[in-house]
Amino acid sequence: MDGGRFLYRRVGYERVFIYGFWRRYRKYRRGKDADRFNNLVGRFFKALGAMATNKTVYKRDSYAGAAHWMIFWGFVVLFIGTAIVALDFDILKPVFDQSILVGTFYKWFSLFLDVFGALFIVGLFMMLFRRGKKPPQLDYKRPDLKPEQYDRSGYQKDDKAFLWLLIVIGVTGFLLEGLRIAAEGMPAFEVWSPVGYVLGLMLGGFGPETLHPYVWWFHAIVVLGFIAYIPYSKAMHMLVDYANLMFKDDLAAKRLPKVSPEKMKEGIGYRKIDDFTWKELMDFDACTKCGRCHVACPANASGAPLSPRDLILDLRTYADATIGNGTSEIFQQTFSEGVKAGKGGKISIAGDIIRADTLWACTTCMACVEACPVGIEHLTTIVNLRRTLVDAGTMENSLQDTLANIGDYGNSFGQSDRARAKWTQGLEFKVKDARKEPVKYLWFVGDYASYDPAVQQMTRKVAGIFEKMGLDYGILYESEKNAGNDVRRIGEEGLFEMLVEDNMAAFAKSDFKEIVTTDPHSFNTLKNEYPEFGSSYAVHHYTGLLCKLLDEGKLKFSKKLRHYKVTYHDPCYLGRYNGETEAPRKLLRALGVEFQDMRRCGANSFCCGAGGGRIWMDDSKLEKRPSVQRIEEALEIDGVNLFIVACPKDYTMYTDAVKSSGNEKRLAVRDIIELVEEAM
Repeated sequence: MDGGRFLYRRVGYERVFIYGFWRRYRKYRRGKDADRFNNLVGRFFKALGAMATNKTVYKRDSYAGAAHWMIFWGFVVLFIGTAIVALDFDILKPVFDQSILVGTFYKWFSLFLDVFGALFIVGLFMMLFRRGKKPPQLDYKRPDLKPEQYDRSGYQKDDKAFLWLLIVIGVTGFLLEGLRIAAEGMPAFEVWSPVGYVLGLMLGGFGPETLHPYVWWFHAIVVLGFIAYIPYSKAMHMLVDYANLMFKDDLAAKRLPKVSPEKMKEGIGYRKIDDFTWKELMDFDACTKCGRCHVACPANASGAPLSPRDLILDLRTYADATIGNGTSEIFQQTFSEGVKAGKGGKISIAGDIIRADTLWACTTCMACVEACPVGIEHLTTIVNLRRTLVDAGTMENSLQDTLANIGDYGNSFGQSDRARAKWTQGLEFKVKDARKEPVKYLWFVGDYASYDPAVQQMTRKVAGIFEKMGLDYGILYESEKNAGNDVRRIGEEGLFEMLVEDNMAAFAKSDFKEIVTTDPHSFNTLKNEYPEFGSSYAVHHYTGLLCKLLDEGKLKFSKKLRHYKVTYHDPCYLGRYNGETEAPRKLLRALGVEFQDMRRCGANSFCCGAGGGRIWMDDSKLEKRPSVQRIEEALEIDGVNLFIVACPKDYTMYTDAVKSSGNEKRLAVRDIIELVEEAM
């Protein structure tokens, strides 16, 4: 005990820990408000459940999930056990002359700690083995820079230091237990410490009485050093990740943050580190470099200069260097050649720290957010940085032209608003005008379904099926404008709000109950973002509505399409953004086709590459477009002959991908509505 007090006084590890923790807290205080303190009790227990079950780590990586579960619970149990030992030896015995570590309780206590201590070490060696295999998600190679232009060695050292410190703590803890048992003459009751007992038998001939104090001191110094090291290293994720999960916004990316009128006037976007919210600054620290976002990103897979992981790490490095957190003083990083972070420097975050082509590479598919096990909201950060680029006019000419078309004509094709309903010409029936007569469903058609000649045929089929079922629906004709989902994700917030205002004005002049749309992009913004502006209508994707009508017996099929073997592509804005994955599959099962999912499906679907305005940008420099990669993935299924979509943009992207990849004879792209029509 005297030695312990001496070590405590001389090392002052707790002061080092508190100082490091305070510096991080000071950094978060620099961030703007994030409005995340609602329902604190619910948030606390939700995060607690996620941490206790490790469900976010298990997701799509059961090996890492199992290893992390063992490490997490091993660490927690050993920490609690150590606290109980301290309570018993430092308070109960000297103060009250009592002890709880006796009899049956001590035996079960010893067994419990040994079992979880063993799991702790096994989990650590599983992670060590995994790193040795060098999986792609743990490869720190950057897609945007040459090897000589960046340095990730500090992060690699941090990873190794964290892992090996825990291994040393666990192993020396068991050695200490074995030496103690051996020095005490191997008491029979110590068999309840099975690992320690076996080690005691093995170490009995090596002078355990002599070795014990040396191992004790070594173990104590490593443990105290680890505690002091936590706020300056990867180990901090043990604390930050819980907070990050607790304060995560479940609508992050689905509903982007509004910009205040004052901010609109002075310039939107993020220009300096103080523009980030405290949650975003915490996001940067929460990143464990697991690489799940890195391997899930379609832009990264296509050879574009974007890795969500590297973007977050670069922002962490810049924040630390600018605010002075101190982490980078130990694990020094560089974020790009020729860029130096420092106080008072005129550095543009969007352009210098994070390159413009990196930000424009994002398809806003939300795969990074969905894959992240610790609640990082990459997409809101990317969009806010894009807003800065848009404000400065830093974008491709084609994108600038498209935004101008949307501003002038209300659509991305630059065509007259009077041509929006031209697709209705030639139909054998009249599509109701929701502005002139009441309807139950307002069909928000969308740009591609209205103007693209290749997609218009699907739009007519949808109208025909609605008519056959006797659905009470209508459209807005020329009053409909682009819904603005992709406009907002490009970063053109002002134009987005103008579109919302125009569409809501059209809604107000119409008489309807609910909204249906064939476009998942429109579906997302109408469902998740328009309510902030006062729109309170129920919104359906047409596959969901067709399923509802199928259940009600209003949609009936006269034949089964057993001659088709199909696979289905989940649109990002339908499946990942809004969790609607079952309705399209239910329709396919009802149609009688032979159906098989691709290896990436549902919330894990791979993006077509069109979102976030990418459909309006040049993709000729990509090594392999995401849409082509997806077609190749579909062709991994033996005998598949139809690639089914439920999104106008998907139809456009994949029809082109089949042609450009030379697979027209092997695979045909069809909208699910075509199969519904055939079966009717």
